[in-house]
Amino acid sequence: MNSFADVWFSNQRWTAHTFQKKTWSAMAKGRSGLLNAPTGYGKTMAIWFGVLHHYYIQRKVKKGKDARKLHCLWITPLRALSSEIHSATNLVSDDMALDYQIGLRTGDTSTKLRQEQKKKPPQALVTTPESVHILLAGKGYIDYFSELEFVVVDEWHELMGSKRGVLIELAVSRLKALNPKLKIWGISATIGNLDEAQDILLGPGNSGVMIKSAIKKKLQIETLLPDFLERFPWAGHLGVHMAEKVIPIIEQSQSTLLFTNTRSQAEIWYRQLLELKPEWAGAIALHHGSLSNEIRVWVEAALHEGSLKAVICTSSLDLGVDFRPVDTVVQIGSPKGIARFLQRAGRSGHQPGALSRVYFLPTHSLEIMEGASLKFAVKEGMMERRIPYIRSFDVLIQYLVTLAISEGFKAEETFNEVKSTHCFSSITKDEFNECLLMITKGGRSLGAYDEFHKVVSEEGVFKVTSRGIAHRHLLNIGTIVSDAMIQVKFLSGKHLGTIEEWFISRMKPGDTFWFSGRNLELIMVREMQAIVRSSSGKKGAVPSWMGGRLPLSADLGVALRHSMDVIHQPINNKSPELQFLQPLFEKQKELSALPAEGTLLIEYIQTKYGYHLFVYPFEGKFVHEGMAAVIAFRLSKIKPATFSIATNEYGFELLSDTAIPVEEALELGLFTSEELLSDIRLGINTTEMARRRFRDIASIAGLVFQGYPGKPIKTRHLQANSALFFSVFEDYDPGNLLLRQAYDEVMDFQLESARMYAAFVRISTHAINLTFPSKLTPFSFPIFAESFRERYSNEDWQTRLSKLKDRLEK
Repeated sequence: MNSFADVWFSNQRWTAHTFQKKTWSAMAKGRSGLLNAPTGYGKTMAIWFGVLHHYYIQRKVKKGKDARKLHCLWITPLRALSSEIHSATNLVSDDMALDYQIGLRTGDTSTKLRQEQKKKPPQALVTTPESVHILLAGKGYIDYFSELEFVVVDEWHELMGSKRGVLIELAVSRLKALNPKLKIWGISATIGNLDEAQDILLGPGNSGVMIKSAIKKKLQIETLLPDFLERFPWAGHLGVHMAEKVIPIIEQSQSTLLFTNTRSQAEIWYRQLLELKPEWAGAIALHHGSLSNEIRVWVEAALHEGSLKAVICTSSLDLGVDFRPVDTVVQIGSPKGIARFLQRAGRSGHQPGALSRVYFLPTHSLEIMEGASLKFAVKEGMMERRIPYIRSFDVLIQYLVTLAISEGFKAEETFNEVKSTHCFSSITKDEFNECLLMITKGGRSLGAYDEFHKVVSEEGVFKVTSRGIAHRHLLNIGTIVSDAMIQVKFLSGKHLGTIEEWFISRMKPGDTFWFSGRNLELIMVREMQAIVRSSSGKKGAVPSWMGGRLPLSADLGVALRHSMDVIHQPINNKSPELQFLQPLFEKQKELSALPAEGTLLIEYIQTKYGYHLFVYPFEGKFVHEGMAAVIAFRLSKIKPATFSIATNEYGFELLSDTAIPVEEALELGLFTSEELLSDIRLGINTTEMARRRFRDIASIAGLVFQGYPGKPIKTRHLQANSALFFSVFEDYDPGNLLLRQAYDEVMDFQLESARMYAAFVRISTHAINLTFPSKLTPFSFPIFAESFRERYSNEDWQTRLSKLKDRLEK
């Protein structure tokens, strides 16, 4: 029974779903939990009315006591989602004339409003993980959170697989210590490890409830097929050539979201659609994380109002923002994961009972196969796990300084709180003491430098006494580390957004580039600002951002291998995608062989470019990069050779100037999983990879200062400073926690060593089908194209590739 919900739902003429009623009941009993339900069915209201019910019931019990303290902390991963939650919950308070105030605090909140919220807190505060830690760094935070009853973490699945999730774990451990009866609720999309997600959020000893909706979202998936099949495809070749297929979809829909995986791809598609339909200027828009907040807010508001026909976007619009006018989604290129695809599909039909309609647009012929794989994965209920971070000592070191800035902390008490989190459940007292040593004395090797003596111990309490240190730390709280950003501005002063420094540094005044859907001419670079003006030209560089690479998920890899098995079945058993690809498969079979379940296809081809070894594990580009390096190392032990490596989502290529002893290597166990860890370390330059990874770790831990607002430290200086620390630790402190963490993260996240090991184990049980084609095959051509791009990067790559393809088809 929830009287507030009953009244409000009745006024809206809505009927509460069973999962909403179960949530209200659990919250009324003081339980914590995790809520899992489809997008658009009222997850926010399921939690919100439980919060309101508790507040007004408790206020009756606490008669006469000033209740104006923070009651609920609602944490979201995105500013846009924070604004959405703030608007939705305020609507309830306005409709029901409640005196329950909801505040919003993000990076966009003014200093004045933050100060007002601190002096007179609202009953609920909607905010981000970083803002919670800034609050913990403030004097008086213990009193501020003294009557907190609820912590709600929205889109927990998204946060859990990142270091921002570690920020949440640490904050919750502190808040639980202040409020032992704290109720913690998570809202999560479906992932493969929901139970683990709940345990991580709630922590040990908190017997929470898992509430899952029985509602199944209606989903319609359609793959857009090109008019002609490229039997020798290469990545991106279809891409914008398929734009004309999208136009009728946009015209027939009320509003459409077109998802791309990268910001540069979004810019290209926006430009292409306007070239085809210039009359759509003003009716379509662009949305990604590098555009100014003003532009993004305008686009989000226009989507709410239904005044835009289409928005070309990235993951910036992935999460639970409610755009009810959107009835169609187009996924451009591989989504790389099943969960990501479903998350984006759920942006359409964002209301109960509505159909989610999603079109998959492949960017090359082989990618068409992923349409069939996605349908199979959705039908089978396949879903990826989110891998949580563990032993992230950079985040812990930052957190300890955060606590030291405000009220200070006692070592034993904080150690026990930290050890209660999933991330640091294995931390030892010695490791914790090493973290203390790093913030007080700079660790074992930086003691001579006063700037690393940040924290002092006074009567057993660790504190920051320097205002300068406190100020610098507050400016760099968080775990999102990006390359140095250049602001893009018109001469008039209008701010368009940000571009990474490395891109602008390659340009000179007069050069043009596409950004924010405009062709811009660079006038000058002044400090960290690129001053531009509009250009009437049609040509210009398209920025690319360094963080744009996404790995193919393990589950989508399984679904892809299933599609490869279906290829061998009678044609009437195949999906429309696989039927369409039949000529390509026939050509592949004619020249070599088709991959099959339980068999690893290897092609050994000699061309004028050298000796090529193509291998098809279907494990994704990231895993293939590691596998290729290991196989190259093992081959070079048999016969010294130099290899160049190329990879795509389906396989990898080793190219050598000399013959490759592949048959001898297979007899010696080329794909064995034995001594794999040793071969990874010997065959891959993990030291250089760890050195690059260390830059982010050093920034998060506060070893390297990232700069003041508007004056960030240049990327090359950050890299140089962090590389210096890396070298010092390697030489004088090899057991340093941050150094060890860099190597661990390379193995776990960059090389995906566990997944690579599983791939080697799987392949070691397979039959090997080694073929010797006389020329490149449909499967090898797109991998070869990747290396060909590098080989001829200063020439007309597409023309050369087209001529080569024409020769292959004869």
